[in-house]
Amino acid sequence: MHCTPAAPEQDTVDLAKSVAPETTGLEAPLQSGATGKRLFSQAFPNTNGRSCATCHVLDESTALRPGNVQGRLVSNPTDPLFNRIDADDPNAAVPTYEHLKKGLIRVVLPLPANMDVIDAQGHVITPPDRKVAVWRGVPSILDVALTGPFFQFDGRESNLEDQAQSAITSHSEGGSIPRAQLRQVADFQRGEFTSARARFVSDLSNAGVPLAQIPLPEDFMWLTPEERRGREVFKVGCEPCHGGPTLSRISTPAMREAASQFPVTRPDGNVLFTHVPGVGPVPVLEPRSPPDILNIGFASLSYLGQMGLLPALFNADVELPRYRFRFYADGTRQQQVTDLPPIPVTASGEPYDPTPALDESGAPIVGPNLFPQWFTTDPGRALITGNPLDFEAFDIPTLRGVARTAPYFHDNSAENLEDVIDLYSQFVLPVTAPLNLPPVHPPETPGSPPESFSPTQKQELLRFLQRL
Repeated sequence: MHCTPAAPEQDTVDLAKSVAPETTGLEAPLQSGATGKRLFSQAFPNTNGRSCATCHVLDESTALRPGNVQGRLVSNPTDPLFNRIDADDPNAAVPTYEHLKKGLIRVVLPLPANMDVIDAQGHVITPPDRKVAVWRGVPSILDVALTGPFFQFDGRESNLEDQAQSAITSHSEGGSIPRAQLRQVADFQRGEFTSARARFVSDLSNAGVPLAQIPLPEDFMWLTPEERRGREVFKVGCEPCHGGPTLSRISTPAMREAASQFPVTRPDGNVLFTHVPGVGPVPVLEPRSPPDILNIGFASLSYLGQMGLLPALFNADVELPRYRFRFYADGTRQQQVTDLPPIPVTASGEPYDPTPALDESGAPIVGPNLFPQWFTTDPGRALITGNPLDFEAFDIPTLRGVARTAPYFHDNSAENLEDVIDLYSQFVLPVTAPLNLPPVHPPETPGSPPESFSPTQKQELLRFLQRL
C-alpha cells in the first residue's frame, strides 16, 4: 500500500495541538506576553540604553551574530550595543570592538571567596575588587522553557527572573527592577520556541508529564534519506550528551557516569595517576555534580587557538584572557588545594610544547585537560562554585534550532556547524571512551588528526542538525 509522507512538521504540529490549552481565559497570558516582549525590547530607565533585545536580536533567533554586530557598527556606531563595557579596552581614547565583532561580550564575575588569581610564578595577583573578566557568546533565549539553570553557559542563576535581573545589572548597568516586570520578561522568554516540536515538549512538561515519559518529537518528523542517515549518526555521536526531549541532557548511563567524574589534581595542579597493570597510568577521578555542566575540553581548544596551534578557530585572532587560579579549602584562603592550570613540564623543555614530560613513575605531568597548558581563557563553572572539579566546565546547550545560532560554544570558537562537526570528529569523540568512536577515518585536511566520522557521515549529520 502506498503512503504519502506527511509535511515535515505536520505530525509534531498535531501533537502540539493535542496538548494545547483551551483558548478560553488566555487573554491575561497573551497580554502578559505582549508586555513582556515590550519590556524585553525596550531599555529600562536608568540603564546604559541597552535592552535585552540589544544583544538577543529578536529577528535573528535571539542570538548575537557577528554579521549583525558589524553591520550595526557601520550603520549606527552610537547603537547602545557599542558601550565601552564591551570595548576591547574600555579605557581606550577611541574604543574598538574586535571581540564584539566576533559576537563576544565581556562577562565580569566576582571571584569565589576561596579562589585567587596567580601569575606564572605562583604569586597572588588578585585584583583589589576581586573580579575577573572573560569573553563569552550570547546564547539564544529560544526554548529556555526546556532548559536551566541559566546565564551565559555557567548556570549561575536558577530561574529566568533572576537571570533577567543579573543581565540588566551587568550588561545594561541598571538597578533593581520590580519583580512583576522581571516575571513578565521571563514569561515572554518561556513562550519563545524554535519549533512546534519544542513547544510540544514544553506543553507536556508543564502538564506534569516527566521528561522521561515525553515522546521524542523527532520520532514523528518526516526526513529525507540523507537526514535519516544523519539522525543515526546523531544517535551515536551527539545524543548521549544532547539527549532526551530537550536535546540538552546526558541520556546514557555510561556518559552520565563519565561526566560526573573529574581528574584529581595535586596542590601543584598536576593530575594524580594510578598505575593499572596491563594498562599503564590512569587518572584518579573524583565525583562532581551536576553532570550536565561539564568540561569536554573546549576552553583548552581556545587555549590552543591563542597559542597559534589552532588558527582556524573563529576566536583565534582576538586576544582572550590568560588566567591561572589558586583554589583554597575555604574562604580564609590559608590552605591551598590546587593551582589550575599547573605550570607545564614538557618533553622537550621548550615553552608551549604540547607533548608532556613523564614523572619518575612514567605518568604524564599534565593538568586536568591531560596536556601541558600554560593558562586558561575561561575557568567556566569554577568561577561560580569555587570548586576545582568545575574547572573549565560549561552547560550543555539544547541543539534545537542550532543551525540558526552560529557561532558556537561558550566563546564562539566555531564559526559554523561544519566547524563544530569537524572539532567533535577530530578532538572530542575520539577521546570520549563511552561513545566507542575511535578515529578510524583519515583526516580531510592534511596535518589534522584522524577522525571518528567519515566525510559522508559528517555531511549527513549536518543535514539532520539543520532540521532540528
